[in-house]
Amino acid sequence: PPPPPPPPPPPPFFFHADHGIRDAQESRGLGDVYKRQEQNILATSDSPLTVQNPKDGYSEQNPEEWINATLECLESLKIKKPKEFTETISIGISGHMHGATLIDKSGDVIRPCILWNDTRSHKECEEFENQSIDVRSISGNITMPGFTAPKINWLKNNEIESFKKINKVLLPKDYLRFYLTGEYYSEMSDASGTLWLDIKERKWSEKLLSCSDLDIKHMPSLVEGNQETGILKNSIKDKFSFKNNVIVVGGAGDNAAAAAGMGIINQKQSFISLGTSGVFFTPTQNFLSNTGDAVHSFCHCLPNKWHLMSVMLSASNCMDWICSITNTSISDILKNLENYFNDPSLVSNSSFFLPYLSGERTPHNDPHIRGSFHAMKTTTDATNMQYAVIEGVSFGILDGVNSILKVNDNFDKVFMVGGGSRSSFWIELIASLLERNLSVCDQSEYGAALGVARLAMHVDKNIKDQNNIIKEIKISKEYKPQFDSIDLLRKRYKIWKDLYSSNKKIAPTLLA
Repeated sequence: PPPPPPPPPPPPFFFHADHGIRDAQESRGLGDVYKRQEQNILATSDSPLTVQNPKDGYSEQNPEEWINATLECLESLKIKKPKEFTETISIGISGHMHGATLIDKSGDVIRPCILWNDTRSHKECEEFENQSIDVRSISGNITMPGFTAPKINWLKNNEIESFKKINKVLLPKDYLRFYLTGEYYSEMSDASGTLWLDIKERKWSEKLLSCSDLDIKHMPSLVEGNQETGILKNSIKDKFSFKNNVIVVGGAGDNAAAAAGMGIINQKQSFISLGTSGVFFTPTQNFLSNTGDAVHSFCHCLPNKWHLMSVMLSASNCMDWICSITNTSISDILKNLENYFNDPSLVSNSSFFLPYLSGERTPHNDPHIRGSFHAMKTTTDATNMQYAVIEGVSFGILDGVNSILKVNDNFDKVFMVGGGSRSSFWIELIASLLERNLSVCDQSEYGAALGVARLAMHVDKNIKDQNNIIKEIKISKEYKPQFDSIDLLRKRYKIWKDLYSSNKKIAPTLLA
């Protein structure tokens, strides 16, 4: 008889360091082990982190917490799936973008990481763009306080001793990589959010770095998201009893990772994320840009691919806020609003809400604007205010989609991800506003984790057909626009836009 077939190769492992700001101002690290062929989740682990807000507009995190969370999650996964865990082949890492993690010559962190939703550097944004070079044409983006470069310029102006100590500037996931491997690397999707990358040429720009008084030596080496960046240190390999020299790949920024997890890597595809921030994301085959509306133009996490992205800073956290203010659970709010929305007279007389609790990116690039209610009456009650909030966030999503439509309308499929994607009512509201069908996927809450697990699979030599690693995940439900409500929503959207224009004029004085 023929010899028995060889045993199947071991599965890849993925630890997803998703350190984005989450509900109740926490972050969460997710560790996920996947089967190779089926890409099914075998185990998950999370560890809470804290965020510091020393002043209005300031948002920081201690990078040491990322390390502790990583180790806790790895230990938990080892307990849950010891055999699969120790047979790990490769690791992919994702995390929130733009954070400035400063490293000195000894490899130590200089100060807490300034996060993506920190708006202190709005003055430095003007300084950064007031250069002899065309910053926007090289970076593909308008300068915003959330990006990394103006954060460094703020340090130069306000914490000169910290600035002088800088040996490397790392993004959050790339600091975690440094801890795991001892190597300084980043990849194209995350590096795009620094404002120091030549997006079209996919390389660091010496001209852009000079706008922050930095140069190439201060930056990590660049790879694509599916390329190797080193192996785990022996101390970590031994600590967790890994059998292989575990490869760490480039990985991706959080939204590019989520796109890879859903199989959204080609034009005609897109997704909306209703997380702490609200995001509309669509890939492009070539470099495109719309800096006039503060659209993000970034490299995707695979070679020779780019994407456009609109970002509103406050989405589901507006819902968390109104839940707290009205002492109502999110499930009760959504249940009440579904009945509320079915009465056009209630909607047409509802108040309006500008969802700018932390300023706004797309399309306004306005660090001064804040949230506000308008057209409140003696009859305004909690449900009315709750509806105004969810409608205002939805209008913000429409703002972002419209900004991208100005330069690219080449997308058909729109997937929904993030915590808000679990609400049928909210999805139907956005579908009506966009006048497009929206799809919800199986396991969409693990999109970013699955995405970088897939990137990690590209270095597994046992996988021969690498073109089929990243594929669209299964659609579980599709939502269609409710056409009888579109005219009313569009009328209210126009009024809502006018309210921002009026508020913009006085917003800076209100923060003084």
